Amino acid sequence: MKANHCRPSVDRLKKTSLFQRRLLAWYDGNRRDLPWRHDHDPYRVWLSEIMLQQTRVAAVLEHYRTFLRRFPTVKRLASARESSVLAAWSGLGYYRRARMLHAAARKIVKDLAGMFPTNAEGLRALPGIGRYTAAAIASIAFDEPVAVVDGNVERVLQRLLGRNLAGQETWQAAQGLLGRQRPGDFNQAMMELGATVCLPRSPMCRACPVSGLCSTRGALQQPGKSPPQRKREIHYALHRENGSVFLVKRPKDASLMPGMWELPELPLVNTAGEPYLKLRHSITVTDYLVRVSQATAPDGSNGRWVPKGRIATLPLTGLARKILRAAQVI
Repeated sequence: MKANHCRPSVDRLKKTSLFQRRLLAWYDGNRRDLPWRHDHDPYRVWLSEIMLQQTRVAAVLEHYRTFLRRFPTVKRLASARESSVLAAWSGLGYYRRARMLHAAARKIVKDLAGMFPTNAEGLRALPGIGRYTAAAIASIAFDEPVAVVDGNVERVLQRLLGRNLAGQETWQAAQGLLGRQRPGDFNQAMMELGATVCLPRSPMCRACPVSGLCSTRGALQQPGKSPPQRKREIHYALHRENGSVFLVKRPKDASLMPGMWELPELPLVNTAGEPYLKLRHSITVTDYLVRVSQATAPDGSNGRWVPKGRIATLPLTGLARKILRAAQVI
């Protein structure tokens, strides 16, 4: 009776061990060559994880390289002005991430002598670092055996186990599978599997290294639906004179992108005639039709003339940068 009682536990351990071996072997041979995987420097791991929040890998790559050239160490980042950090971040969006990154760098330099905490608990005490980011940095940079859960990992776990998971249950499932010999690689392998093979709509089960251990082979229905995109139209003035462009700064107390620079907005009643530029821009669940006219800013616009050579050094909103590039200003 005792042996039979222990059998499920033994089988589960064997299955977990097989899962870990297959997943890591696949990762070793198939992982993408991403610049933040070239070493385990905690500063670079941290920077990549913050940039990758709510942003696709393809959009991060060049920003990551550019940001590192400007701020190669946490001390350089800590000593920079916030406006310089925001300017280097421009185009990635969700600018609160950059502000928290800067605040955390200052705390690391001022309070921790420039040294990163070496475990997830210590990392979570830093501004802008939550449970996922702390676990990612601790496991990848310091080999702490702590699991990560992001959207990709959650999807892999749910399909693997054959049921929808939520909250703490998801974290417990991830921790139960964690390969403790190479926790950082295991966590990256789980995320890589979800990002490249176990896709949300068309999972490539034939290419999956652990498909033989999966309960659903991608068939599990995902709860809920993505919110529908809202449509909105917006109109801006592109005013150029003597090699300068008129730009306005968002108020410091603005709920979105405070302190960022953009083109002055025009009332929609001024949209008669064909605009100088027309483009699309999406932010979260809103899809914007953007019209740009070569026109003067409305009366009362609180802005300034900025020489073209200095525009790229300002913390521009992502939309302003897109417009100015389309107009070949920068």
